[in-house]
Amino acid sequence: MTRRRKTFDIVLPDDGPVPVVQPNSKRRGPMAAAISENAEAGQERNRAFQAIREENDALAHEFVALRDAGHVVHSVPISEVRSTMLVRDRMPGEDEELDELVTSIRDVGLSNPIRVLERPAYEGFELVQGYRRLRAYQKLFEETGQKEWASIPALVVPGAPDVAGLYRRMVDENVVRKDLSFAEMAHAARNYAADPGTGASDVSKAVAELFQSAPYSKRSYIRSFVDLLDAFDAVLKFPTEIPRALGLAVARRIKKHPKLVAEIKRDLETLKDPEVEDELEVLRRHAAMNRSEEDVVNEMAPEPRQGKEGQGGRTKTTFHIESAAGQVKCTAAVGRLEIKAERDFSSIDRKQLERAITSLVDDLG
Repeated sequence: MTRRRKTFDIVLPDDGPVPVVQPNSKRRGPMAAAISENAEAGQERNRAFQAIREENDALAHEFVALRDAGHVVHSVPISEVRSTMLVRDRMPGEDEELDELVTSIRDVGLSNPIRVLERPAYEGFELVQGYRRLRAYQKLFEETGQKEWASIPALVVPGAPDVAGLYRRMVDENVVRKDLSFAEMAHAARNYAADPGTGASDVSKAVAELFQSAPYSKRSYIRSFVDLLDAFDAVLKFPTEIPRALGLAVARRIKKHPKLVAEIKRDLETLKDPEVEDELEVLRRHAAMNRSEEDVVNEMAPEPRQGKEGQGGRTKTTFHIESAAGQVKCTAAVGRLEIKAERDFSSIDRKQLERAITSLVDDLG
């Protein structure tokens, strides 16, 4: 039996041509849209990451430049900082203001970091500035044992360790202070000569290099105080309190009578809990100098007074000073300065004499 196929007549509305979907159509499905959005977000993140990397690189280069210039504060262990090079506040004796600084740092912290120089020779740092701040941290750590005082904020001086240059710079910075004693300057000269990084062969050369801007007379005084410290440094508790005239007198006496060194040491060692005046009295006794003589030698020439005619001042001023060569008599008058000493000035090289006189006149203004 044969099955007959049914035929259906379908009438389509005549609404125009049927649209044909092209394979490259911009129409996207949900999955394609999600993928595209994720790609765009990834590109945006990459651009942000690249900007951050560039900013970080710039900051890193800036940090390195600041660090190399010595402007970055480091936390340096106090056990790695040595303070043997120079000068201020490194002499024996009690520092009466240290306790006040310790209290200030404990209460409000350190407002100004110290400055140090890397010294590869002993795998540590050499102090450049801030000796009392370092001592305050050391004292706080000794008293409390707390880790916060075991390291101190510090700026590291850049460049190669030009030790000689650092000595000279620190001397120049400190020598302008009126209270810088001859003992401190002599102490600096001894350290300079002993430091292998300076190239100084002896103390005399050290004084000449460190204090090259000072007049010859002052360098001579410093050398005399070097002799004084060499002889009595171990037994003197207040070397910075020794006046110039007294120190020169003692240095001259022990140079003429070397056996006096042992006697003066013995007298200084027998002092029990000495005060400043006790030590000075021992030195005066051995220098054969009393207090009034010392005051006369140390006093400065009086300021000129106006005369009746408004010119000059005193007709003549006479005073005595002590030098490494002995006592010197000076007479100052209008247009004249006379110096008398037990020395043959004619035997001095003319150029050296000219330099000394030029320095003297320049110092007087």
